[in-house]
Amino acid sequence: MLKSEKSKSGSSEKGLKNLQQQKKTSKCMLEIEKSLYSKGYSKIVGIDEAGRGPLAGPVVAAAVIFPIDIKPFIFRDSKKLSPKERERLFHQIKENAVSVGIGIVDSTVIDRINIYNATKLAMERALEDLKTDYDYIITDYVRFDPYPHISVKKADEKSLSVAAASIIAKVIRDRIMEEFSKVYPHSFDRHKGYPTKLHREEIMKYGLTPIHRKSFNTGIQHRLEL
Repeated sequence: MLKSEKSKSGSSEKGLKNLQQQKKTSKCMLEIEKSLYSKGYSKIVGIDEAGRGPLAGPVVAAAVIFPIDIKPFIFRDSKKLSPKERERLFHQIKENAVSVGIGIVDSTVIDRINIYNATKLAMERALEDLKTDYDYIITDYVRFDPYPHISVKKADEKSLSVAAASIIAKVIRDRIMEEFSKVYPHSFDRHKGYPTKLHREEIMKYGLTPIHRKSFNTGIQHRLEL
């Protein structure tokens, strides 16, 4: 077989595997919603967040409600998607959703009430930002009492609305951090505030900025206390 033929054969096999994986995944992506639909719920909202782990910047939550007849169009976790893929899906989600809500909590509030409570506050704000009512919530392993909800581990692999919320939250937060990179000397457009080697080096070189979470161990606090 010629090299070009092998290349075409390899591409065809890869494309077939991707198609098979998408079909397999699509069966799972509405698993939770279908279970809730069968129990009489019709306005189901998926919630997820971005930004619990970074040393700087806000935590952002998103809430997404899809129509009951929606077909799966997300097949991978938002963290496994490229920025270009997330941007494409961001617009597709906005076009197909009944409503999308956004909630943002900044670093000063995170320091005051801790990241867990700040995450829940961002989620509450995302729910309040929805332009329609809802009757049940799906969260990605976050207890959300007293709201009627189900908390599922890796919900973004079993719920289309949670997967969509994850993408919306990630895109919004990345955009915020890219804007902060124009204000501060840190490369927030590259590491988005996560504790990468580059970010830690920048903290040691430039110090903390107003958007750093002072309650987090950034690796410089001990030096500031000397």
